[in-house]
Amino acid sequence: MTRILIIEDNKDLAFGLRSNLEIEGYEVDIAATGPDGVRLAESLSPDLVVLDLMLPQLDGFEVLKAIRRRDTSMPVMMLTARGEEMDKVRGLRLGADDYMTKPFGLMELLARIEALLRRSVGDSAGAPGADVLKVRDVEVCPKTRTVMRGGAPVDLAPKEFDLLLELIRRDGAVASRLDLMRSVWGHSSDVVSRTVDTHIAELRRKLEANPSAPELIITVRKAGYRLVRAIRKSS
Repeated sequence: MTRILIIEDNKDLAFGLRSNLEIEGYEVDIAATGPDGVRLAESLSPDLVVLDLMLPQLDGFEVLKAIRRRDTSMPVMMLTARGEEMDKVRGLRLGADDYMTKPFGLMELLARIEALLRRSVGDSAGAPGADVLKVRDVEVCPKTRTVMRGGAPVDLAPKEFDLLLELIRRDGAVASRLDLMRSVWGHSSDVVSRTVDTHIAELRRKLEANPSAPELIITVRKAGYRLVRAIRKSS
């Protein structure tokens, strides 16, 4: 059974989430403080973590750092009551896979959780028949979910890697923000359309020689994004 850990100090919200997730067939554990969340994430190794940012004793950012030190692939859904974009950007940079701002719709949260779980157990083997995908000086290995740039390893958050792989699969074709939301996150919403732009900005920061003048991930005005075509080779 798929196991989900909820790290949330609001008892009513945590109880409501647990009830609805259990109805959907998930096994659910709850932690009400940051330290308890870190402890349960380490001991239970859940399939997904729902993480609030505003936690007692240890905030959600520190919890996320602790989780990522031990596990770089565990899906993390970040919850926040804050509206500031920088909080969301910081969470994504620390390795969160997606975020929702309170108050949120339960059905959308469930859909996003399902999408994250599908991606985490989905086609990690990536493109069939290719061990390594090379985009200029960037090498991507779908099977091991690793990225090298100029021979040096690049640390990508799980959703950043999924987005990069999806752009590679497009083989140089343009992908709209809506297409990327559907294929990478499994949903679409005008409220969170900036999610794609934020992840693109992070990929450029990590992969481009000059992120302000990108040569790998190209913005196509009024259409979306495209990645220069990848070369497939055996590792």
